[in-house]
Amino acid sequence: MIPKIRSRDVRRGAFYTVVVVCVLAFVSPIFYMISMSLKSQSEAARDPLGLPSALHFENYINVIEAMNYGRAVFNSGLITVSVIVVVVLLGSLAAYPLARRTGFVSRMIIMGMALGLATPNFVTITPIYIMFRDIGLLDTYVGLIAAFSALKLPLAVFFYTGFIATIPRELEEAARLDNCGHWRTFFFVVFPLLSPVTATLALFVLVDVWNDFTYPLLLLIDPNKHTIMIAVYRFIGERQIDPTLLFPAAVLGSLPLLVLFVIFQRRIINNVTAGGVK
Repeated sequence: MIPKIRSRDVRRGAFYTVVVVCVLAFVSPIFYMISMSLKSQSEAARDPLGLPSALHFENYINVIEAMNYGRAVFNSGLITVSVIVVVVLLGSLAAYPLARRTGFVSRMIIMGMALGLATPNFVTITPIYIMFRDIGLLDTYVGLIAAFSALKLPLAVFFYTGFIATIPRELEEAARLDNCGHWRTFFFVVFPLLSPVTATLALFVLVDVWNDFTYPLLLLIDPNKHTIMIAVYRFIGERQIDPTLLFPAAVLGSLPLLVLFVIFQRRIINNVTAGGVK
């Protein structure tokens, strides 16, 4: 007797099939990049889709020396962490009064910030370049950090305003009864409650700033200040590409982010998925 197939089992099977397909679609480019990075130049040209017959780890050694890997990671890390700190601090401070004041001016400011999210980066790069050149911020860490922070602040204000509006005002009133001013109320009562949205915002900023290519390329001239993406770009020639250099460089460029996500994955997921205020 043929067992009856229930509709619930069919839906579950279809769901798991879709999940497996999505995972494979996400993992396959990473697997291909790692596979190509371990091949010799002749094998990569002869069989680009096959597995490497021998593991050529010397590709990574050559790339680390050629791209000044340690310095590039330090530059990217310094710029990314600085931008996250500035965006989180200024964004939360700007969003706090905007969320608590519901007047016409506050709504217009929030709408203006929302319009900033729709502005493409390539529209702002030319005026930023000219302005930084005139005031002496070109080819400096401070200039690049300021540019990234200005670009990400609308997103921060948009995130924080909606979240702060859900925090009960009674918490702030209780803090004021304990003789807390506005600054102490914000930093000791409101800001600790913003950890879920702060984790989400930091994740967005981390990925965007680390992977950005245009602004570091145009605003940084000194090779010792170049970020990891610029270091990877050096292996792309005008007429040809050496896969034994480009693919290991791409793997090394993505490795720090991957390590961070593996180490802090539980904390990131907990903060991102955290709900309302208890």
